Amino acid sequence: MTGDGLILEARDISLSFGGVRALSHVSFGVKKGELFSIIGPNGAGKTSMLNCISGRYTPTEGQIVLRGQNVTKLKPNARAHLGLGRTFQNLALFNHMSVLDNIMVGRHHLLKNNFLTGALYWIGGAQKEELVHRREVEDIIDFLEISAIRKATTGTLPYGLRKRVELARAIALKPDLILLDEPMAGMNLEEKEDMARYVIDLNEEWGMTVIMIEHDMGVVMDISHRVIVLDFGRMIAEGNPEEIMDNPEVKKAYLGDEEESISAAPSGPTDEKVA
Repeated sequence: MTGDGLILEARDISLSFGGVRALSHVSFGVKKGELFSIIGPNGAGKTSMLNCISGRYTPTEGQIVLRGQNVTKLKPNARAHLGLGRTFQNLALFNHMSVLDNIMVGRHHLLKNNFLTGALYWIGGAQKEELVHRREVEDIIDFLEISAIRKATTGTLPYGLRKRVELARAIALKPDLILLDEPMAGMNLEEKEDMARYVIDLNEEWGMTVIMIEHDMGVVMDISHRVIVLDFGRMIAEGNPEEIMDNPEVKKAYLGDEEESISAAPSGPTDEKVA
């Protein structure tokens, strides 16, 4: 872990795609045990920032530091081994597979048996290892209340349940730090309330540090410990929810009028091409 209890640091991160500047000199730290949110208008660079943290993008400038280790050049699978998991804004599930099998995929990097020992299923330890992993998966299924659909083909499920399955697969990685990219996008009010409860429980009961992008300002302000705001790739504010709501620059970025309240900011799913 880095100084002052930080599990992750983004140090002066810039990201460019040709002539398009997606991020410009963004720096922040996330403390172990925090529920930390990244917000901003459409195209602000939020998902680009998450992609830099997860390893999907390599920053043009700056460093990503995880537990004191510079991981800027590491691939996503290497970061998973270091305890980093994520969900995606657009679902990335295997729709032809069952819910159970999708979640089991999330355990792959924790498997110790290789091709040879796995072939000796009954005497090489592979059977015992599989039982351990299945017990872990069953705990996740119970936690997310998806036992009734555990054998269902994932692609046949309603959108809200598929979002829950993707969260289950990310949890199956056993991450210390989990990145949630719009976990409540496209959900109705009841589904949002359920997902918010799961996110809080992951943080408080499962001990996971959470970095979340979410457009529903009510949810963000209710459950976050700290928030940063991006606008056109720059970080314009950082603080607790109350400080963010009272920040004139944040209000202006969302509404173009410093006299308005951030609570009126638009919520719900968006299609961010750069953000």
